[in-house]
Amino acid sequence: MKSQNNSTTVTGFILLGLTDRPEIQHILFVVFLGLYLLTLLGNLGMIMLIKLESRLHTPMYFFLTNLAFVDLCYSSNATPQMLANFLSEKKVISFAGCFVQCYIFIALLLTEFYILAAMAYDRYVAICNPLHYSVKMSRRVCICLATFPYVYGFSDGLFQSILTFRLSFCRSNVINHFYCADPPLIKLSCSDTYVKEYAMFISATFNLSNSLAIILISYVFILAAIFRMHYTEGRWKAFSTCGSHIMAVTLFYGTLFYTCVRPPTDKSVEESKIIAVFYTFVNPMLNPLIYSLRNRDVKAALRNVLRRNLLKKMVSDIS
Repeated sequence: MKSQNNSTTVTGFILLGLTDRPEIQHILFVVFLGLYLLTLLGNLGMIMLIKLESRLHTPMYFFLTNLAFVDLCYSSNATPQMLANFLSEKKVISFAGCFVQCYIFIALLLTEFYILAAMAYDRYVAICNPLHYSVKMSRRVCICLATFPYVYGFSDGLFQSILTFRLSFCRSNVINHFYCADPPLIKLSCSDTYVKEYAMFISATFNLSNSLAIILISYVFILAAIFRMHYTEGRWKAFSTCGSHIMAVTLFYGTLFYTCVRPPTDKSVEESKIIAVFYTFVNPMLNPLIYSLRNRDVKAALRNVLRRNLLKKMVSDIS
């Protein structure tokens, strides 16, 4: 912080992290490093598997690739700084670094909302309009449905971040969180935060409810179509193609709905740190497992890729 006209202006921030107990910092470092490595392995593995296996070159797995990419970036945005802080006495992040971290976090969060919504729409078309699926989910349509979440997410994220960092931070530079998040930053401000809090509330409620409405409406039509099916095998196959997505949606929205629509009080900030662990570390790690363990096509594709690589190795050894 530097002095200007008898006031102080923040030039950097200190992240308190998950806990101030030094005796467990190294333990937490090992735990979250393990979670991060599993997240990298799972999401990169999913992206590579879909790229290598031609049978997975469908709209469903195109959106899954984007989901894995967003989860990978989402976790990578906060984890390196957090891991470094576990081993450092000075848990400092620059003003610019804090802005970038906050911006990327909000942008990717909003992007994931609408990627999950696009995946629900894809399942709706596949089950309710199977004869027109290839037309309604053409390559051009899929690219548009995948591009919109990034464009919208990074645009609204920039707007929200600018509103946050236009505030005056002169009370303290200590952020009660493990990354630069809106609620604790708002509490540090010594200027009027009404516009920022109102904009944050509108964005959170609009995007949560809007994307969730798309998902719920899609599944209303999906369930209606499933119950009209006469064959049990057809019903089971339809349910199985939607099961992984439903689990991913439940995990993602279940943790976010509780924390994003509340005002930034001391209690909510402390609770949000615990909840943030789930949607920053746990959800991105679990999504690849959910889509691989519950999906026959993914498991079959993995076996095919491993078999091809094994055959190539055997041929190269023989030659």
